[in-house]
Amino acid sequence: MSTPIEYELRRRTFLAGGATAAIAVHLPRSASAQQSNSAAPVGAEQSNVSLVVNGKQEQLQLDNRTTLLDALREHLRLTGTKKGCDHGQCGACTVTVNGRRVNSCLSLAVMHSGDEVTTIEGIGGPDNLDPMQSAFLEHDGFQCGYCTPGQIASAKAVLDEIRAGIPSHVTQDLTALIKVTDAEIRERMSGNICRCGAYANILAAITQVAEEQA
Repeated sequence: MSTPIEYELRRRTFLAGGATAAIAVHLPRSASAQQSNSAAPVGAEQSNVSLVVNGKQEQLQLDNRTTLLDALREHLRLTGTKKGCDHGQCGACTVTVNGRRVNSCLSLAVMHSGDEVTTIEGIGGPDNLDPMQSAFLEHDGFQCGYCTPGQIASAKAVLDEIRAGIPSHVTQDLTALIKVTDAEIRERMSGNICRCGAYANILAAITQVAEEQA
């Protein structure tokens, strides 16, 4: 025969179970109602985006949420630019927009309508290598090669920034001509990660191009 305590525990368990079941019955309907209310097609809006990519005029109709990286890779099939972290932390997606480097995974394509975009395909190809590409080959500035397009795009922009007199965090004299030093290159390239660890070779490649340009 059950004691009063056992009966009380079982009664509480039954009541708690019944309440949980009642809540569970109503949850799907209310959840679906909330989803239907919040599923307004805000992100489904599209825009006509005009880009000059590697010197070629491109007209695209894109979802407003499309990143510049996805516009290049998925819509224009320019797959040289890589998607690495997709959070702007690795630099594999680096391209230049109007001469300035950007992480294309963090930038919406609609923000760049009318802009000029240069990807690794526009820097040079197998038959017409850019000096920076040749230097990377000469100095083995890569291993797996996944980060290389972003590294090269960033490296070219780094030398342009130094020539333009744009200082970095390690620039000591803001009134003098900025010199291409190892410290300057390392600081400016710090946003481009090479998981294979070819940093010394990348530095050598950039230094060689800087010396040739000088």
